[in-house]
Amino acid sequence: MKLYHYLTITLIFLPGCLNLPQPEKLPLPLPQSPNVQVYFNHNQSQGAKYTEPYRNLEREGDDLEEIIVTAINSANYTIDVAVQEFRLPKIAQALAKKHRAGVKVRVILENSYSRPYSIFKEREIDKLEQTKRRRYHEFIALVDTNQDGNLSTDEINQGDALVILRNAGIPIIDDTADGSKDSDLMHHKFVIIDEEILLTGSVNFTTSGIHGDFKSPESRGNANNLVQIKSRSLAKLFGSEFNFMWGDGPGGKLDSKFGKNKPWRQPQQVIIGDSKITVNFAPTSPKTDWEFTGNGVIGSILKEADKSVNMALFVFSDQKLGDILQTLHHRGVKVRALIDKSFAYRYYSEGLDMLGVALRNKCKYEADNHPWEVPINTVGVSRLPKGDKLHHKFAVIDDKIVITGSHNWSASANYNNDEALLVIENPTVAAHFSREFARLYSKAVLGVPIAVQNKMSKQEKECF
Repeated sequence: MKLYHYLTITLIFLPGCLNLPQPEKLPLPLPQSPNVQVYFNHNQSQGAKYTEPYRNLEREGDDLEEIIVTAINSANYTIDVAVQEFRLPKIAQALAKKHRAGVKVRVILENSYSRPYSIFKEREIDKLEQTKRRRYHEFIALVDTNQDGNLSTDEINQGDALVILRNAGIPIIDDTADGSKDSDLMHHKFVIIDEEILLTGSVNFTTSGIHGDFKSPESRGNANNLVQIKSRSLAKLFGSEFNFMWGDGPGGKLDSKFGKNKPWRQPQQVIIGDSKITVNFAPTSPKTDWEFTGNGVIGSILKEADKSVNMALFVFSDQKLGDILQTLHHRGVKVRALIDKSFAYRYYSEGLDMLGVALRNKCKYEADNHPWEVPINTVGVSRLPKGDKLHHKFAVIDDKIVITGSHNWSASANYNNDEALLVIENPTVAAHFSREFARLYSKAVLGVPIAVQNKMSKQEKECF
């Protein structure tokens, strides 16, 4: 016969005795400037969350698509849209509804994305290069709601944004409307409502641009910003840019002006409440002095820095901007940069210059390349969910001036593409971009990665 003895133990946990992980407390929302509101699809402030409409995911961030739709729904007279790529059906449905209600709607697209994917033939799909093929399959995942592998007429009419626009009779042109094969890129991302409200930033109207990739469950969309500004003066400047490209519309005279065919206009400044905003449109002729180009405008703003420059850039390849930053660094200005990982360590990246290293292309260094003699270790790439890119094109100077828009810090943006660059002088607005930079920087991988070091060693052996 066995005897069992039971021992009852009461455990008392005193506060602070255990180092249990506590849920991260999200920061409070920042105040918005009355006339300039700022939004980020990766925003992690308290209350910034929504249910993504296509994958039905609960996620942190501002719903940029819903913000655009709300602005469209407020229109009474006119809506002008210029966006490189347009695939989101909810925005298209909102435009179609307004057009049927008598609002004048016009849309300009980049020609590479101006045909509905739903009309592509199999032989065309087979010829798509890798990036565009991924975009095509992302589109199929979005529109094929019953996931049977076939697009029904109803699915196309409800889910293909370009078909929705065309079925509604909305006039659309692309950058072949001037009679050319195309410009380099119609890279704009802006909407003008009633010649008074402007929405612009770095975001394309796609699932990957706002919500996330269907093919990557972890994806939450490329890191992007959207700025909404109420100003007739600023809307008029963007309206002028739109009208240069639009000409007299579809099927009219070949009087649209894209790319280098547009007239050069000097940067314009407007005062909007407590904000001073400078706007510049690209491209500019290579014969123009660099100081009078979009990148020259960026350089002039960078030179004003006294304390800090924080950059979150998709691509950074303009040597003169890198040289200006080196001068600022020597002057004691704190310089930090995050660049998308697909561009950060290419041989032409200014990120490499800032890290004090150089890579060769076919055993030759890039002409006029200037690796920093006193390199910094505050340059790198941010960790993002799988499938997402750092698509921002912004910098914050001294926590009070913001550079943003569609304009990448590259020669292509400067001399070839249709682009818009905004410089916003307002500490309240800058605080939003500073918080976004801090979020990205907190998860960054900084310095020269092992892969780059190995590549440099390999080149030394191969080239000598």
